[in-house]
Amino acid sequence: MNDTDKAMLATEFCGMAFQSPIALLSGCVGFGEEYTRVKGFSNRDVGAVCLKGTTLQPRLGNKPHRVYETPMGMLNAIGLQNPGAEYVVKDILPKLDFNETRFIANLSGSTVEEYIEVARIFNDSPIDAMEINISCPNVKEGGVAFGNDPDMSARVVAACRAVTDKPLITKLSPNQTNIAENARRCIEAGTDGFAVINTLMGMAIDIEDRTPIIGNNQGGLSGPAIKPIALLKVHQVYQVCREHGIPIIGQGGITTAEDAIEFLIAGASAVGVGTALFYDPLVCPKINAGIVEYLKRHDMSNVAQLTGSLRLN
Repeated sequence: MNDTDKAMLATEFCGMAFQSPIALLSGCVGFGEEYTRVKGFSNRDVGAVCLKGTTLQPRLGNKPHRVYETPMGMLNAIGLQNPGAEYVVKDILPKLDFNETRFIANLSGSTVEEYIEVARIFNDSPIDAMEINISCPNVKEGGVAFGNDPDMSARVVAACRAVTDKPLITKLSPNQTNIAENARRCIEAGTDGFAVINTLMGMAIDIEDRTPIIGNNQGGLSGPAIKPIALLKVHQVYQVCREHGIPIIGQGGITTAEDAIEFLIAGASAVGVGTALFYDPLVCPKINAGIVEYLKRHDMSNVAQLTGSLRLN
């Protein structure tokens, strides 16, 4: 890809310079190093990497099975397995190359106080931004309950805002009545951006045993099956965000450049890729190339021109 093509992909998100509109999604790339072992993969192909969900104390996660393939998608219930925020900052972040891309921490917790402490720890680190995970459907406490209640969502955002000046990106749940109202409340509480959407709650059943296949009984559904829902949610949240200049990472089933372009047109400023990496770790350069080809074909000079360009019927 030449310099002109790279300039077409370069964009800004929450004050951060992204070399591509692609962000690798939390939970799909470990702590930023997993896919670097794949021949041909490079973090330089993406604008940002969202690290695995991190809590204050280490977590073992849920019992197996944790992952199950579904038609056009995947159920997962990892349960936020992680080594704890202090370990991530002291032992993992120093091994990451911050010249390659931007790295975004994913904050998770069971209480508002836990979110505050995790935010404090990452505030004292080289991390570029923080994603507030208030919408994880794979744990039995906190998380998704916060994300489905606008009051609690705003409370968590405000609490994190009080302890950091780093960009805050709130990850919104699709499993709620009015996602746009939740977004509005989070903007008032101080969020700098959004990730839309997190996974949808789902289930798979073993018909011989008549038991759920996922050890946690339910899990988060991701992949192409949820893309139409995710597109609508991005469009709905964008109606609130455009009034305040708040950017969105649109995500949910993106596997091709065409998918990514749809999310940008719907109102996203960046796009998240996750489940697609499981079967094509080298999908990001293909998406980048497809976006550039589209921009050239439509006489556009930069990917930012696509954001919110949807013309309703």
